[in-house]
Amino acid sequence: MKKKIEEWPHHDYATRLSVAVVYAFLAAIAVNFFYQPGHIYSSGATGFAQILTTLSHRVVGFTVPVSVTLFLINVPLFFLAWFKIGHKFTIFTFITVFLTSFFIHIIPETTLTKDPIICAIFGGAIMGVGIGFALKNGLSSGGLDILSITIRKRTGRSVGSISIIFNVMIMLMAGILFSWQYMFYSALAIFMSGKLTDALYTKQRKMQVMIVTKCPDRVIEGIQDQMRRGITIINEAEGAYKHDKQTVLFTVVTRFELPMLETIMRETDPQAFVSISENVRILGRFYEETMD
Repeated sequence: MKKKIEEWPHHDYATRLSVAVVYAFLAAIAVNFFYQPGHIYSSGATGFAQILTTLSHRVVGFTVPVSVTLFLINVPLFFLAWFKIGHKFTIFTFITVFLTSFFIHIIPETTLTKDPIICAIFGGAIMGVGIGFALKNGLSSGGLDILSITIRKRTGRSVGSISIIFNVMIMLMAGILFSWQYMFYSALAIFMSGKLTDALYTKQRKMQVMIVTKCPDRVIEGIQDQMRRGITIINEAEGAYKHDKQTVLFTVVTRFELPMLETIMRETDPQAFVSISENVRILGRFYEETMD
């Protein structure tokens, strides 16, 4: 029993819970300080929740809070995440969604400005930072993030790009039901959110690395000990200036792993020549960490 307690990843769980609280607070600020006052519809499940909240007043005669509709929308997606992504991922996503709904409910709606453009830009930026920060630390904000991650695992497309595709449908629905003018403001907010998400969630951005080294065994051992990456070896490569024989290594890493690779190179062969190409597209198998 004592051994199990010692092996329990306290630090990892505490970090995830802290990230969940930070995301929930940022999302609540975006919704209650910018989206709702500016009549801007958010991306993902939050946008659907806002639409349902507005419709609830027209259909049933009273307004169902955004916090309630947001949580209810996520319930079926928890089952998808449980079977397609991971159990721990789903549990922490549930916690994140619950905290988000809670903060949206308790933080009062405050009008900082009525300018819809300012509300769209700042609301989208804050929401994008929250989503990217959550994904970077192994959490999902729930809603369409779950669908986006599931599709990304099959297609390799970026999370932000997938979210934009889904969110176009939300904007069309909002435009038909409410106002085309605010649909375009909402589109601006979604664009900002998607770009900030991609900027922070660097695990999805792949980089091709070419290493020219005289110590291939040490470099290969260092990479394979610390990173789960395949390496292609080209032996007997010849330098054009000195005509000395060297080895060329090719591998692909994520931008998130780049600092680790730089450390490995400093330790194994600081004299090696390293060339990095950003945003490469991969066809074939590429190992990605599970989010469980």
